[in-house]
Amino acid sequence: MERKNKMWWIAAFTVAFVLLVDQWVKFYVKTHFAIGDQYDVTSWFKIHFVENEGMAFGWKLGPSGTWGKLVLSLFRIVAVFFIGRFIVRLIKTEATPGLVFCLSLIFAGAIGNILDSLYFGRIFSASTPFDIATLFPKGGGYANILHGKVVDMLYFPLFEGYLPKWLGGGYFTFFDPVFNIADASISVGVALMLLFHRSIFDNNKEEELNLSENEESNIALNNQESTELPNA
Repeated sequence: MERKNKMWWIAAFTVAFVLLVDQWVKFYVKTHFAIGDQYDVTSWFKIHFVENEGMAFGWKLGPSGTWGKLVLSLFRIVAVFFIGRFIVRLIKTEATPGLVFCLSLIFAGAIGNILDSLYFGRIFSASTPFDIATLFPKGGGYANILHGKVVDMLYFPLFEGYLPKWLGGGYFTFFDPVFNIADASISVGVALMLLFHRSIFDNNKEEELNLSENEESNIALNNQESTELPNA
């Protein structure tokens, strides 16, 4: 019971923290930046405001403003439902806390981008290169439910320069995609599972360790009792 309670807290805190930070940052950028505005934190980390209608890191499904946006939003909702059910199942079966934490990161990130699509189009006016969005505009929002644009702002141009001539010689930026906290949460969750999959997915090791510790304690107790019997 204690282990299950611990994992419930891990899942709840992880999801709540990611969503609060993700939505706060998006609200701030949406109401303080015009499209394309940029603030240089360092030479390799910038807050650069863009919006996209698609998946993580600005990838799209179908042409802009078509069925692709709705399909993607519905797919996200279905995926979140099954991920949530899987997390509940893992907690009930006492899986490793690491696995619960990683899936909670992915779960929270998926919800974060769903929220953008769900209600940003209803509560904000449209952001343009010339206009900063307003919250609860008089004329209503810029899009219907599930058609809101995802707000991206994290930009890490770690390296910029020209490629060698044998690679085309064009100007190159690494890492070029602009993303958000929700995207980062999903990526970190997946990366942790790949890097530490042995410890995250192997729940038997912890059980064997606890069992061996109990056995050692029982052996020590039996030895103590056997040495005390002759004196009695």
